[in-house]
Amino acid sequence: KNRDVFLKRVKDELDLDITVIPGEEEARLSYLAVLSTIGKTDKNVVVFDTGGGSTEFIFGKGTNLNDRISLNLGAIHPTEEFLLSDPVTNTELSKMLDYMENFFDKHINNKKADYLVGIGGTVTSMGAVMHKMVKYDPDIIQGTEMSLKEVQNQIELYQNKTIEERKEIPGLQPKRADVILAGAGIIKTIMEIFKVDTFTISDRGLRHGLMFDKYLK
Repeated sequence: KNRDVFLKRVKDELDLDITVIPGEEEARLSYLAVLSTIGKTDKNVVVFDTGGGSTEFIFGKGTNLNDRISLNLGAIHPTEEFLLSDPVTNTELSKMLDYMENFFDKHINNKKADYLVGIGGTVTSMGAVMHKMVKYDPDIIQGTEMSLKEVQNQIELYQNKTIEERKEIPGLQPKRADVILAGAGIIKTIMEIFKVDTFTISDRGLRHGLMFDKYLK
């Protein structure tokens, strides 16, 4: 909202010109960053990023970005709507997962994923839990393959602990303890919608996309 004010202040005080990347370009660079992980491919690639308030999808084939979708379902709403007990009950978890399945099934159809890649804090946190990291190491997280079974195991892990107990799980940032179960539920649902058994975690960001873009040129 205050973009112009911020840019003017940076220019006035630091004499720096900042270029704001439009949403389409950000999506393209995020997609290229993923390609720098899996390599150039002529297959269908789906990149997802699920956060607190929304879940973003990028659909591409080869080096071409074909479509992007932003859906208003992240980890916060289902946590507040369904996961009212601490620890969470089986009924609450089941209702949440049913809701997620219906939501994504309605908004994502006729899409195919030869490669499913997750980016962002939810998937990297789950990767850190999978590796039992005391200290986060992006080089280990980068390219990690996570199976649907591992996602289901983590859902069970989070469900059976209180929020305070989750904060002690190696690899999980304490600030994510309250919403990580819903985040894992979203990932499980996405994998089932696309009918994949594994997805790849990418820790690479826009700078990697910029470098890969220059490499392609």
